[in-house]
Amino acid sequence: MSKKEESEAVQAAAFPAGLEPGTEDLEAEPEDADMKRAAVKQQIELYYYQLTEGCGNSACSNQSCASSGNFHPLSKNEAAVQALELFKSKAPLCSPKPRKVARTTNDHQPANGVRENISAPVQCSEESHRSSLQGPEKQDDRKPKFLTEKALQEMLDSCEKGGSFSPVIRTLGEVFSSVEALKHSFCKDRPEAQVSDSSTEIEKHDRELSEKEIHKEDELTVDVEAVRRSYAALFRHNNSGIENALLNGLISLSPNVELELRYHCAYQQDPRYLNLFVVILENPNLHSPEYLENALPLFCRAMSQLPIKAQARLARFFSGYSTERLRGLVETIQQLVTFKVLSGSFSRLHLVNDESAITSAAKVLSIFYIASILAGEVELGDTDEPDVSLQRRRHGSSESDDGQERKPTPLQVLEKEVGVRVINCRCPLLPFTDFHNEPLNEQLEVDKDYTYYKSQLEDRFSFLNYPFILTPATKSLALYYDNRVRMFSERRMTVLYSLVQGQVVQPYLKLRVRRDHIIDDALVRLEMISMENPADLKKQLYVEFEGEQGIDEGGVSKEFFQLVVEEIFNADYGMFIYDEQTHMYWFNPSSFETDAQFKLIGIVLGLAIYNNVILDVHFPMVVYRKLMAKKGTFLDLQDSHPVLYQSLKSMLEYEGDVEEDFMATFCVGMSDLFGGSSTHELKENGNNVPVTVDNRQEYVDLYADYILNKSVQKQFNAFRQGFHMVTDESPLEEFFRPEEIELLICGCPDLDFKALEESTDYDGGFTRESQTVKDFWELVHGFSEDEKKQLLMFATGSDRVPVGGLSKLKLVIARNGPDSDRLPTSHTCFNVLLLPEYASKDKLRERLLKAITHAKGFGML
Repeated sequence: MSKKEESEAVQAAAFPAGLEPGTEDLEAEPEDADMKRAAVKQQIELYYYQLTEGCGNSACSNQSCASSGNFHPLSKNEAAVQALELFKSKAPLCSPKPRKVARTTNDHQPANGVRENISAPVQCSEESHRSSLQGPEKQDDRKPKFLTEKALQEMLDSCEKGGSFSPVIRTLGEVFSSVEALKHSFCKDRPEAQVSDSSTEIEKHDRELSEKEIHKEDELTVDVEAVRRSYAALFRHNNSGIENALLNGLISLSPNVELELRYHCAYQQDPRYLNLFVVILENPNLHSPEYLENALPLFCRAMSQLPIKAQARLARFFSGYSTERLRGLVETIQQLVTFKVLSGSFSRLHLVNDESAITSAAKVLSIFYIASILAGEVELGDTDEPDVSLQRRRHGSSESDDGQERKPTPLQVLEKEVGVRVINCRCPLLPFTDFHNEPLNEQLEVDKDYTYYKSQLEDRFSFLNYPFILTPATKSLALYYDNRVRMFSERRMTVLYSLVQGQVVQPYLKLRVRRDHIIDDALVRLEMISMENPADLKKQLYVEFEGEQGIDEGGVSKEFFQLVVEEIFNADYGMFIYDEQTHMYWFNPSSFETDAQFKLIGIVLGLAIYNNVILDVHFPMVVYRKLMAKKGTFLDLQDSHPVLYQSLKSMLEYEGDVEEDFMATFCVGMSDLFGGSSTHELKENGNNVPVTVDNRQEYVDLYADYILNKSVQKQFNAFRQGFHMVTDESPLEEFFRPEEIELLICGCPDLDFKALEESTDYDGGFTRESQTVKDFWELVHGFSEDEKKQLLMFATGSDRVPVGGLSKLKLVIARNGPDSDRLPTSHTCFNVLLLPEYASKDKLRERLLKAITHAKGFGML
């Protein structure tokens, strides 16, 4: 009988037709019912393996054990039926219970060095057997053991001399399957005692811990180094019985932990409960296939039940780990997610969101994610902009579509409990990309996950509540769905309003502009809308160029934004200053433009995100941080003003006489675009306050604050106000970090045309093997970077690469008739490039370059 048939036999015996154990209690909650079924199934399996494999003690007198000398062998099906009968009669199990291992009395190590999956049995003494025969009530009176590093090492030494590791295997099985035993094991300052069975030992140890006040608010009493040394000592012997004892102990332990945390508030009763999680996670074999199949998913389900205070304590504890140690934990859980995603059969009807092993692993990863943030470079002090509305949004208190206040996400709750926010972390201990899981992102049905995210139902899991595990491409798709839902809602409300009021109302945000006066036409129209009815900004954008026949299905809007951005950043307007070194723009503090002009630029930026258009803008990272209500600090100067940053940094690191050598005071000298100069005092009477060794840090902080915040406060506040007029109800700040918002607005910098070729589809008679298509890609791969950007602009309406790379673009190349002198054309709304089947490669090159270099505007083909 195969393993599958054997499992089915046990399942059939556990739940025969018409018999559901505990059905009278299964009406309550589905999860409770599942756990009860799992507990019943596990108990029946123990009877089954006792009947088929035995407990391993050749002197066992249990008549229902295969190790008994009087036992008559049963077939697999007979054993399954008999296991059900034993369960019904509550027959005793051998002590220790059978652990699904082979009946052998000797450790087996093949000569070739390859270990077989055979575990040495735990010896079953007559006393313990008599205790088990007295019934479960008597057996439960036995207090579990706890382990110390010293006691374990002494047992290992003794077993090595005796040639059998059975005592160690038995002890590991009992300790690692018992909550009480494991949480008291490997503790700091443990009294010197051997493995103890008496209740007074544990109670005495509890009192000593309380007296010594070892258990502080964030300190765990487990000795991690002792745990690591103990695991190393155990696995040094290369014994499969030891490995199986740990594996089966975890399988037995995890459901009990889950039940205690969910229903009995176990952590609140004893905060040392967290010790067992640390001990288990230190197991270096957790990433092995044996654990990934059953043990680790069960453990993650249990760990995901920890209350928020316990999660915060663990996050603080793991923040003390080295980079390699924390990365090892993250990789183990990521392996579990990947294994379950690749081995599962998921569809639109069965989502990854429904797989408890994956969702529990995501919750566990959030603890390690916050630990990585805590261990990184975190900004301290008040670095927030004084904007109440932004503060509310950032803490998850924004309003939902129905006007009700949204609950904070689990990750936001954990951030608040720990006292740190992700946006305050400049550089985490582990890169943010270490928490992305590509197989999960590929399998995720983003539209369904977004629906669960919006519903906020407790029984529906959404990965958008744990955005660290998602790639920017996945999150941008979720944002696209959110924007489309809002556009549809606005359109629907417009139609209802027109029916009620009897007036014709425009369902779109329609802009009619002249190509030669695009700034005047667009900004005047947007200013009127923002003043009269700002809600119209959340309608779908529809652009029409005067005198052109193009219908806006997306492509016309792309070109509109491209032209607007080119004009806005033109030096003639004087709104921004261009840095030749960084090739970036910064706000001109002495600009003559009004606040309304900067607000309109913010509206344009918000509309681009809202309408899923990528822009060719070049702002330093501090702009995106300030959009998320963070002040610019000295560290931001490195990106925005690198020369000034190096100058101030050299002052901070200078070991000589700062006052005499630098001769600086608390003043800033500024020059405008027209050659004028002015000074600004950084503090009261700053012109008379010299910079010294003692106050140079204050000088640097005030200098950076003036350059990045105070000098451009008026311009930037207007810019941010316009931006949030469009995005104020969007989950933009909840899903994305500042660097990801930059990626969302500006696109990916990598022009990978090989990826574009792989993802391109063909139509109209062209295939990948068509000669014209082969010639086209040979020419394109030889283009300069500027020519490649021109091709993208011609075919898609934008020369920017979408989030996730060119493979996300979905270009279509279609045959547009036989060989002719016609130039290539395109449908930029649909990313379709139309090519005649040119007779030669040279002609294709000449026609294509002429088209992408000189063609502008829209018309009807």
